[in-house]
Amino acid sequence: MKPEITGIHHVTAIASDPQRNIDFYAGLLGLRMVKKTVNFDDPSAYHLYYGDESGSPGSIVTFFYWPGHDARGRLGSGQTTALVFSAPGGSLGYWQERLEKQAVAVERKNRFGEEVLAFVDPDKIPVEIVAVPDDARHGWTGAGIPAEHALRGLHTAELTVAFAAATEALLSIEMGFRLVKREGNRARFEAGPGGSGRYADVLESQGPRGSGGSGTIHHIAWSVPDDETELAKQAELQRSGYQVSPVMDRDYFHSIYYREKGGILFEIATENPGFAVDEMPELLGTGLKLPKQHEHLRARIEQILPPLQPAASLS
Repeated sequence: MKPEITGIHHVTAIASDPQRNIDFYAGLLGLRMVKKTVNFDDPSAYHLYYGDESGSPGSIVTFFYWPGHDARGRLGSGQTTALVFSAPGGSLGYWQERLEKQAVAVERKNRFGEEVLAFVDPDKIPVEIVAVPDDARHGWTGAGIPAEHALRGLHTAELTVAFAAATEALLSIEMGFRLVKREGNRARFEAGPGGSGRYADVLESQGPRGSGGSGTIHHIAWSVPDDETELAKQAELQRSGYQVSPVMDRDYFHSIYYREKGGILFEIATENPGFAVDEMPELLGTGLKLPKQHEHLRARIEQILPPLQPAASLS
C-alpha cells in the first residue's frame, strides 16, 4: 500500500515579539503552549509551540521570532498565507465578540459553504476561524474558553502560488491528496480519511511574490504516522525529482523538508515521539527545553532570552 500523509502536522510562522505572541495565541485564542524551546539553528531565539491539550498533530502552530523592522517579510505567492482554525458550529458569534472586545477587527466570509471569521494577528499574519459542526476533536479549555467554543485545531492549509498546476499535481500524485472541490481560483484537497485538519487549499494568485520574515508563515508540515512511512515518502519524492533533506531529529518529531514548485517550503513530520517525551503531560510548555546539542549552553541561553510571562487572563 502507498505510504500515506494523513493531514496537517503543524504550521510554523515568524513573529516579532514572543510575549505579544503568547498573549494573542494562548491568551486571546486560548491555545495551550505545549513547548517552550529555542530555534535549532539560532538558540538565542525562542521557538514556541501552541496546540490542544497534548499538542496533537493537526492542532499545532509554532513561531520563530525575528525582531525589528528590517526583519519584516511580505505575504504573497510562494507561501502558506493564513492560519486557519476549526471551531464548533455556531461559535463564530462568541469569537467575534471576544476578538472585537480586544479591538481586533474581524470580517465575516463564506467559503466552500463554510462560515469564516477573518482577522490578523499582531504581526499582520492572516488568521481565520471556520465553523465546523462535524469536527470531533477537542479543544483546550485551560485558558478559560468554554468547551463549546474552543478551537479544535487547524482546519486547512492555504497554499498561495502563482500557478497552481504543479502544486496540485504534487498533492495529488506524490502526496496522495484527493481533490474535493473548486471555487474560483481556490481548489481544496484532502488527505487520509479527510475532514477538518486534513485539508489543503491551493490558491492561484499572480500577485507579488512573498518574502520571508516576521509577519509571514515559514513552512507547512504534513503528518505521517511513523518513521517508516516518512522514509518511504522521502524516497518517492526523490524519485520524482524533488530535492529532499535527510531526516532531521526535531526532538518531538522527525522531519524531512522539500520545496514544492510554487516555492512553498513543505515538511513531512512524524506523529512520534510527541511533546511528552521531555515533560509530564500536565506540565507541557512550563519549562525551557533545549535541543540536545544546545543543552551545554543553557546558562548562556537563559541569560540571553527575554523573560516570558503566562498569557494574561481575559474576562
